[in-house]
Amino acid sequence: MEHPPRWMARTERGLNGLSALCMLAASIALVILVATFGWLVFGRYVLNATPTWVEQLALLLVCYITYLGAAAGIHENTHLGVTLFRDAMGVRISSVLKILIDIVLAVFGLIMMIACIELFNFGWSTMLPMLDIPESFRTLSALLCGGLVFVFTGLRAVFRIICMLQGRTYPEKGGL
Repeated sequence: MEHPPRWMARTERGLNGLSALCMLAASIALVILVATFGWLVFGRYVLNATPTWVEQLALLLVCYITYLGAAAGIHENTHLGVTLFRDAMGVRISSVLKILIDIVLAVFGLIMMIACIELFNFGWSTMLPMLDIPESFRTLSALLCGGLVFVFTGLRAVFRIICMLQGRTYPEKGGL
C-alpha cells in the first residue's frame, strides 16, 4: 500500500485550517451576537433607549454563523446523515457511494455559489436598514458557504478516488 502523496496531506491540512478558520469566524460572530443582545437589553431597560440597529446586525451575524458553521460541518463530516444503506453495502460499493455523494454535494455548492454571485451583485446597490451597508454583505455568507462546500467536497471526492486507486480507504476523521 502506498502512502498518500505529500501534496494530498498538505492540502488536507490546509482544508483543516480553512475549516477551523470558518469555525473561529462563526464563534466570534456568536460572541458579538450575544454581546449586542446584552447591549439591547441594557439600552432598553436601563438607559430607556433601545438601540434599533441590533436586530439587523443579529440577522447578519446569524447568516455568517449558520453558513460558515455549515461549511465547516461538511468538511468535518459532522452533519446528520442516514448511512444505514450505504454502510450495509460492501466496502467497494460504499466507497463509490461516498464519492458520488461528495460529487453531488460539490455540484450543489457550485450551484449555490453561482446563484449567490448573482444575488451579491444584485444587492450591492440596496442598503441594509440601520446598518447602512450593502445588502450584499448578507448574501456574501451564502456565497462563501457554497464555495467552501464546493472546495471541501470536490477535493474530498478527488482524494477518495486517489485512495481507491491506490487500494486504500480514505479516512473519515483526522485526514490523511
